[in-house]
Amino acid sequence: MDSMKQRTFDISSNDNTLFVTEQCNNRCIMCCQPPQTADDIDALFQENIKRINTAPKSLPIIGITGGEPTLLGERLVALLQTIRKKLPDTDIHILSNGRHFSDMDYARRVVEASEGRLVIGVPIHSDYEGDHDRISGARGAYTETMLGLYNLAVSGACIELRVVMNRMNYQRFPAMAEFIHKNLSFVAWTAFMGMERTGCAARRGNKIWIEPKDYIAELSEAVLYLYGWHHEVAIYNIPLCILPSNLHSFARRSISDWKNYYPALCQGCLLKEQCCGLFSTSIAEYEGLNPITNNK
Repeated sequence: MDSMKQRTFDISSNDNTLFVTEQCNNRCIMCCQPPQTADDIDALFQENIKRINTAPKSLPIIGITGGEPTLLGERLVALLQTIRKKLPDTDIHILSNGRHFSDMDYARRVVEASEGRLVIGVPIHSDYEGDHDRISGARGAYTETMLGLYNLAVSGACIELRVVMNRMNYQRFPAMAEFIHKNLSFVAWTAFMGMERTGCAARRGNKIWIEPKDYIAELSEAVLYLYGWHHEVAIYNIPLCILPSNLHSFARRSISDWKNYYPALCQGCLLKEQCCGLFSTSIAEYEGLNPITNNK
């Protein structure tokens, strides 16, 4: 957390983020930064107000993350209002589990405070309630998150739906894609996220971890289904050499620049500049890395 607080905003970076709390009302079994119980909200709020006041006016986007940002309550609304006042041309991206947006009034006030320049990224772990609650580590999380998504949509929010790919949900990717098409078609796009193998994901081993090469078939079916129905869909955090060529156009160069790296075998890859690479924070490299050395 300290390293995040001390970093300054850089308009060339892909990770200009306000870290607002280490607390969370979920206990996701693959969380890369396990939540803490210390009351850090006020101290971090004051620190982040200072960062906003000194941020470059040309900053294209600013992120808000945690922990769970909505645990700030009214302070989150105040933070958004400060960003809008000090950085009127900067887009805002909040990462949230969406549960507190089950309060319609709160959802509306958060969206209104952003004045139309807000994207909210919300994870859905499964189309099945039991799986979602088990992965999020909180009973009732699915119901609150789903209600939160609908409240955000009614309030006019731009929603990014996130699916963190793991051993407990990969077999349901095709079913999830159909569920999203039929029930959540209002989301701006769906992102299938490769998991960062650190924190809880590293400690729980193969209970939650699965090599990306082992879920490519399910991922392909889900992505192509959504694309076929004209949904925006993306793949984050998976190197291009692990993906079949027909999925390359969906891949994004997404890993935060401060924790992104390329192993030595990537140096001769023709697609390195377009590839996300690997997490420097993960305990091991993905299996199946194979640099692309020809255009065929």
